[in-house]
Amino acid sequence: MVYTEKELLNKKEEVNAAKTTVSELTGQKQAVIKQLKEDWKCDNIGQAKALINTFDLQLASYDKKIEKGSLELQKLLEPEKEKE
Repeated sequence: MVYTEKELLNKKEEVNAAKTTVSELTGQKQAVIKQLKEDWKCDNIGQAKALINTFDLQLASYDKKIEKGSLELQKLLEPEKEKE
């Protein structure tokens, strides 16, 4: 397939745009990794995922405790409702 000069210039523009996008994304990735390290002491994405899993487990535990406490509170308040 033979490209015209215009098609080649368009392809060159697409390649340059892609290079710019890659550069921007690389900068964003570096910024996120820096923030992970500073804020959460994570050196890589794998450590961040492990930390997220830990937080998810803690959150599930807290949810269970809240649900249990809520049910206990409802049981304590039920006799008061019957008095009204």
